[in-house]
Amino acid sequence: MDDDASLSAWAERRDRKIGRLRAVPLVTGDEPRGTHLAPDAPRVIQRWNGHMWEPHGFAANLAEARRVLHPGTGTVPSPETTPGSVPKLGPGTGRHRKPRPGR
Repeated sequence: MDDDASLSAWAERRDRKIGRLRAVPLVTGDEPRGTHLAPDAPRVIQRWNGHMWEPHGFAANLAEARRVLHPGTGTVPSPETTPGSVPKLGPGTGRHRKPRPGR
């Protein structure tokens, strides 16, 4: 295998990621960091410069961060898909359902 070819392929993959944005919640060390677990927490928008994530902006909450990360989509999360909403389960006897009394 040609080492120069694999190195140039790696450099090409790295360069494609330059400018990518991500939102990181601003929470203390004890709180959850998952996006879906803290939707009202403020976010720092970071940009990948090819070597490290650098500060790029600020968002007040998850919805605003999504608008910054995905401009032009015009979609706002619906209440059915927002974290913390209760899923609507239909009737059934799925493996993880609690058995009803008398059955």
